[in-house]
Amino acid sequence: MQILLPVALRSVLEKPVRYAIIRFCLFFKAICSKVIDVSKLEKMQADLVVTVCLLEKYFPPSFFDIMIHLTVHLVREVKLCGPVFFRWMYPFERYMKVFKGWVRCRRHPEGCIAECYIVEEAVEFCAERMLDDATTAGIPESCKSTVRNATTPLSGATMISVYGKELHQAHLCVLQNTEDATPYFTEHLELLKLLFPKFSKNRKWLKDKQNQTFAEWLKERVSNELMFANNQVSETMRWLAGGPKNEVPTFSGYQVNGVDFNTKERDNVRSVQNSGVFLQADAMQVSSARDKNPRTDDMDFYGVIRQIWELDYYKFRVPIFKCDWVENVRGIKVDELGFTLVNLNRKGHLKDAFVLSTHVKQIFYIQDPLDAQWSVVVRCPDRDYQGADEDEELEDIEVEQQPFNATMPSIETFDNIVGDEPSSYMRPGDEGIWIENENGSHG
Repeated sequence: MQILLPVALRSVLEKPVRYAIIRFCLFFKAICSKVIDVSKLEKMQADLVVTVCLLEKYFPPSFFDIMIHLTVHLVREVKLCGPVFFRWMYPFERYMKVFKGWVRCRRHPEGCIAECYIVEEAVEFCAERMLDDATTAGIPESCKSTVRNATTPLSGATMISVYGKELHQAHLCVLQNTEDATPYFTEHLELLKLLFPKFSKNRKWLKDKQNQTFAEWLKERVSNELMFANNQVSETMRWLAGGPKNEVPTFSGYQVNGVDFNTKERDNVRSVQNSGVFLQADAMQVSSARDKNPRTDDMDFYGVIRQIWELDYYKFRVPIFKCDWVENVRGIKVDELGFTLVNLNRKGHLKDAFVLSTHVKQIFYIQDPLDAQWSVVVRCPDRDYQGADEDEELEDIEVEQQPFNATMPSIETFDNIVGDEPSSYMRPGDEGIWIENENGSHG
């Protein structure tokens, strides 16, 4: 109801009816968020009242039973009791299926459930104590690991040879996202301003020139520092400056922070979709080809994974994704109902195809029922307790949550999407009701 139903309704029903139902779905999506912004609850309550009024215009009175009325009280309950997912009955209702499976004697179901529950607690208690010191039968090695921020291949490696611009772009992506390399980028930029004073104020030219020459300059710069005994070069920069090997292992699947990522080629032969990625990063926004001072601001990038590489720097490996990014100008749009649509056939950012595997978030694409060339973006919830160590206290664990969004399509937007001709919701073919006037005649 929160994700799939609004997308499925995009090509059915009349626009006003579709609008009212989608507003109702967005309300439940907002009210079920893990993080609740108290300042937006009043607006959410007002929007819900408008939504119920819209439903009354298009649905018969029999539709409005007690369940529809109870939605009016949900916002007040959130104010008093906190987020909904702490209080709803879904976990208990699902656990009832487990209880039913424990019943072996239908004459005494309570005793069966109680005994099986005790046995399960005993097995879990013993398993937790035995995992660190002994091998437990029946438990895969992957289930024993408690490290959630690890990166692990999900398929065998295929070696390819990479040279030229493609390897340079991948290596530059790793350098730009390495904290130890930041001082070198600043030093190199100042050097370019001294060597080319004519372009010292042209930020776009300096950025392009730095991307072309930084890798070779860094290799020479670090080599000169290593000639001195008391150098300050870190172990990471020592191996990064030399560049990666030309022989690159590629994979069709990779697990990052407990999330499985696949290439588009692998997704084409599977029933699941794990190749969609989303990235929010600082990017240089150029208004035209003559813009010498572009702005740097946060931008959203949508794409699919084409290849998964592991750059080998002799001492360690860095997993990166080679993606087909969607062009931001003509390939991304937001419609009047708040859906983000992308055209995966309009590719852009060809010179920045690589991204670190740990920087992207997984998303899914659903083909738009209204236009097959466009796809609706569906964002999945983030994993909780990222990077939690087993010795870390629960209260110190940082939980990454989805942002709270209580925005619903406004009435002004609704007026824009309604057609020119008003839709009639009278039921044709039914016999009219005769009403007796005061003078005794029927009309």
